[in-house]
Amino acid sequence: MTPKKSRTAKAKKILFVTSEAHPLIKTGGLGDVSGALPTALKGLKQDIRIILPAYRDAMQRSGPLKVVSLSLQQDPHSVRLLEGQLPSTKIPVWLVDSPQHFDRPGNPYLGPDGHDWPDNAARFGTFAKAVIAVALNQAGLDWQPDIIHCNDWQSGLVPALLSTVTPRPATLFTIHNLAYQGLFPAAQFLELGLPPALWGMEGLEFFGQLSFIKGGLLYADMLTTVSPTYAKEICTPAFGCHLDGLLRRRAERLVGILNGANYNEWNPAQDHHLAQPYDIEALQGKAADKSALQRELSLPRAPGVPLVGFIGRLVEQKGVDLLLAVMGELLQQEVQVVILGSGNKAYEQALVALADNYPQRCHVKIGFSEALAHRIEAGVDLFLMPSRYEPCGLNQIYSLRYGTLPVVRRTGGLADTVTDIGADLDTATGFVFDDPTPAALMSAIQRALTLYGNNPQGWLKMMRNGMASDYSWQRSAKAYLALYEQALAHAGAGKGHQ
Repeated sequence: MTPKKSRTAKAKKILFVTSEAHPLIKTGGLGDVSGALPTALKGLKQDIRIILPAYRDAMQRSGPLKVVSLSLQQDPHSVRLLEGQLPSTKIPVWLVDSPQHFDRPGNPYLGPDGHDWPDNAARFGTFAKAVIAVALNQAGLDWQPDIIHCNDWQSGLVPALLSTVTPRPATLFTIHNLAYQGLFPAAQFLELGLPPALWGMEGLEFFGQLSFIKGGLLYADMLTTVSPTYAKEICTPAFGCHLDGLLRRRAERLVGILNGANYNEWNPAQDHHLAQPYDIEALQGKAADKSALQRELSLPRAPGVPLVGFIGRLVEQKGVDLLLAVMGELLQQEVQVVILGSGNKAYEQALVALADNYPQRCHVKIGFSEALAHRIEAGVDLFLMPSRYEPCGLNQIYSLRYGTLPVVRRTGGLADTVTDIGADLDTATGFVFDDPTPAALMSAIQRALTLYGNNPQGWLKMMRNGMASDYSWQRSAKAYLALYEQALAHAGAGKGHQ
C-alpha cells in the first residue's frame, strides 16, 4: 500500500506513546526511533509530545520536571504526570509517574534476574490509562491530540480502549518487533478492569491469554512496521508469530516505513566519541579510528588486518548461534573480531571463552556502551548482522554511513537497505546471504575478506557507496505524516476497527 500525499500543511497535534526514548531510556531500536522520529516531526512543524513511563533513569535525564495532577479512573494507586523535555530538543515529554510500577533501577521490562517483571500487565495497563486520560483531554493539560501514535505491545491497550469512545483521536500503531507481544494470563483482563466488550477472539484474547499487542493490531486506524519487507514478512506464517491471519485481514491498513538514522548522532564527521572524525571526502580518519579501537581493546595495531565487528543482543534472532558456529573457522584466518552485546548467558559464556582462547584476535565485551558502539562502527572494516529476522535494523544503516561494509542476511530491513556486491560495484554497499546457516554466513564473510585483500579500490568504492546512502529520518517522517492523514480519515468515518 502506498502512502497518500498529505492534503494539508496544517500542523497536527501528535501524542507519541512509547515505553522508551533515547536519551532518556533505551534498550534497543525502539528507543532510537522514539527519540529520532518525534524530533524529525518537530522539524516538520508538527505539535508533538512524547509520553512514556517515569522510570528512574528517565526522570533523572528529563531536566527540571513540573507536576501536573492526573486522576485515573478505576486505578487505586496515586499516579502523577510529570512534564520535562527531550534533551537537546524543544519537545515536551510527559512521564507517567506511578512509583510502585516504574520507580525501579535498570531495565524497563526485566528484573535483575533477567526475567520479565511479574507485574508488567499492571505496569503498562496503568500507563495505557494515563495515555487515555491525555488523549481525551482529561488530564488537566488543556491539550488534546489529533493523532495517537503508539509503539509496540507496551502501548497496545491504547487503541483498544479508545475504540470504545466517540469522538476520539485517530490512532496509528507501529510494530517494531512482532515477536514481543505482551502476553499475560486471562485473569489479568479482569484485574485491569478492562471493558468486557474487548474480550474474545475478536478482541484481546489470544489462545486463552490476554494479548496487549493485539489491541494495537486489531483496533488502530492504521498500522505500520519498520520496513517494507518486514511488512510483507509478518503477513506470512513464517514471520507472523500466529498473528499473520489478523495482519492479512488488515493488510490494506498496514504500511512498511523504513526507520531512519539519526545523522545528528551517527555521523563520523562530527562524532565526539571518535579519536578522529572523517567523511566521504577525507577517509584517513577511519584508519586512525581503527588503530585507536585496536589499542583500546588490547588488540595488535595492524592496519592491514581486517577488523570485524558485531553489536547487538546475544539472542537467536540476531543469528548469534550462526556467528558462534563460524567463529572457530574465522579466527583461524588473519582477522580480528570485536563483539559488544548481552543476552543469552550460554552465548555470552561461549563468546567470552573464544576471546580468552584468541586474545590477539578477539575481544568480547558483555554489556552495552553507547560510546564504544560508536567507536566500533567507525573502527571496524566489516560489520556482521546475520539475523534470522530483522524488522528494520539500525546498525547496518549506521555502518553504511561510517564506511563500514555490512554482512547481512536477506530479511526485513536488512534486505531493504544493503545492496549485495553481486557483479556490480557501482551500486554495491555490502554482502548479502539468504539461508540462515553457518555455511551461508561464512561464504558471505569469505567474499568480503577476499575483496578486502585483493581489491582495495573496489572496497573503497563500496565504502563510498554506503556513505552516500540517505536513510535520514526526514524522509520517513514525511511518510508518517501522510499516514496520519489516512488514520484521521478512517477515524472520522468511524472505520477504525475492521
